[in-house]
Parts: sequence; structure tokens; C-alpha cells
Amino acid sequence: MKQRKLGSELSVSSVGLGCMGMSFAYGGQDEKDAIATLRRAVDLGVTLFDTAEVYGPFDNEILVGKALGPVRDQVVIATKFGFRIADEGTGPARMVGVDSRPEHVKAVAEASLKRLGIEVIDLYYQHRVDPTVPIEDTVGAMADLVREGKVRALGLSEAGPATIRRAHAVHPIAAVQNEYSLWSREPEDEVLPVCRELGIGLVPFSPLGRGFLTGAIRDRAALGDDDFRRGLPRFQDGNLERNLVLVDRLNGLAGGLGITAAQLALAWVLHQGDTIVPIPGARRIAHLEQNAAAAEVTLSPATLQAIAEAMPAEAIAGKRYTDAALELVGR
Repeated sequence: MKQRKLGSELSVSSVGLGCMGMSFAYGGQDEKDAIATLRRAVDLGVTLFDTAEVYGPFDNEILVGKALGPVRDQVVIATKFGFRIADEGTGPARMVGVDSRPEHVKAVAEASLKRLGIEVIDLYYQHRVDPTVPIEDTVGAMADLVREGKVRALGLSEAGPATIRRAHAVHPIAAVQNEYSLWSREPEDEVLPVCRELGIGLVPFSPLGRGFLTGAIRDRAALGDDDFRRGLPRFQDGNLERNLVLVDRLNGLAGGLGITAAQLALAWVLHQGDTIVPIPGARRIAHLEQNAAAAEVTLSPATLQAIAEAMPAEAIAGKRYTDAALELVGR
């Protein structure tokens, strides 16, 4: 697979793999199947694998470490800190707030290294900006980890443009992670221009609209009871039906090109710049293989224009997160 750069530090496959759904948020997956999917990704040339301590919590890092340990020298592993995780003794560990204090940054790194079974984290992200801790203090602690040889490169997730600039002034930021797809275009306003200016890679998560852009989700009944998409505004009755009209247009365009809607959506993201590396999730090997093949799809100017007309950003119905969740992004 073709390679792309994230900052000056990392060279990765042009399409990575988001591992969250294998353990968290979308209902999870049998461990044996998940490991097979992760190893097949390596066979396909995928080198960037994205996880986080909060996915589970903790379970996803353990899974990724177990699956990729035998091929450690072939992969780039990204993980994240930034949430406070608590266990009151009455149930499973859970997220209870944000925490980017320097001591927490370092403690999570040590714990993640152990769970992943690796000696260095290739890309260490702040998962969400903590408004109570100056970003300079947080990135200073992250930079200490680089100097100690425990982290190779630094990243931010869902940070605003001013925060990105302040962070980058402390230590080079290799990548900024944002939701970015045909139905989530917000990074185009400020974040993507700042990344281009500073030489920072953009890593779009949910580049397939949390699976919706594949055309496979026709109603909420297709989602499991524990699937967090049930609570997202775009999947609510009314919004979902309006968004399906747009996805059906995308399907029509894809069919005319002899590819899937997912491949068309991913190819569109890839065509937005050569420092953009999407990380679609996949729990089935067939879907993984389709996503990887999207890296070879070339879109003509006419096709890009047809996509823009079929799915204009202003036509998307519903916010991408609940109001409470949106308070944590863009800081």
C-alpha cells in the first residue's frame, strides 16, 4: 500500500485501521475474529493501528498488543490518554471526565505500554483537551516521554486551531485526529488549514460516517442495544431517513464506477490531501479488504463534483454528537 507522512516522524499506510469497534461502542467482536482481522490488515499493507485506553476501557489495547506483538516491527501503533477512568466497585471501569495533568499523562503511558506489550508508543494522542490544564503543561509532559524514549511522536484529537498552534510551539505535533468524512466536514473550516500550514497530518476517524456511508444501515433496528450510535442525533428517527436519501445518491455514484459506497467515501477523503490518513474501522475481513482497496481508487474532477452535488455538507440532518459530547471537542 502507498505510504503517507504524519509530520516528519512517521511514515504510514495511506489507509489505517481504527480498532475501537472491536472492543467498544459498536458491540464488540469475538477475540479470535478480531485478531484474524488485525493480522489480515498487516498482510494487506496496513501499518497504522489506532487504539486508546478508554476503549473498553483497556480491553482494546490488550487486544491490539496481543494481535500485533508478533509483527511489531511492521506496524505503527497509536494510542490515547485524556480521560479519567473510575471503578466504584459496583461495575466495570468507565469514563468519568477528562484528565490531562502531566502526572496522568505519564501514568497512562506507562500503563498503555504494559497493556500493549511494547517498549515505545509510536503515536501518543491527547484524546480530548482538558480545559483545566494548560496545553503547554500537557504537551510538555508528552515531550518528556519522547525524550525518555517511551513515545515516538505526539498527536491531538478533536483539538481546536488555537490549541493546535500552542501545542505545536511546545513540541512538534505529528498528527491531529478529527472526525472527517462526507457527512462531517467541520475540519475544513479551520483545523485542516492549520494542519497544512504547520506540516501536521490529519487522521480522520469515522471516515465512513460511523458505518452509515456504506449504505448498510437502513434503520436503527440494525444497531444493537449497546451500540452508542443509537444515541447520536444523525441516527434518530427523522434525521436518519433524510440522511438515507443522500447515502442512496452516493451508492448510485459508486455503482456507476464499479466500486462500493464505502470505497467511494474513503477515496473522497484520501483525495482531500496527501497528508490525510483515514482510519476506518472494520470487524469483518471482507470490509477491511474493501477499505484497503479504496487506496487505489482514482477520482476524476467530474466525479468529485458529482459527489459534492450528491452530498452537500449543509444537507446532513442532525449534529454529529449530542450537545454534551460536543462540549468536549474543538477546544
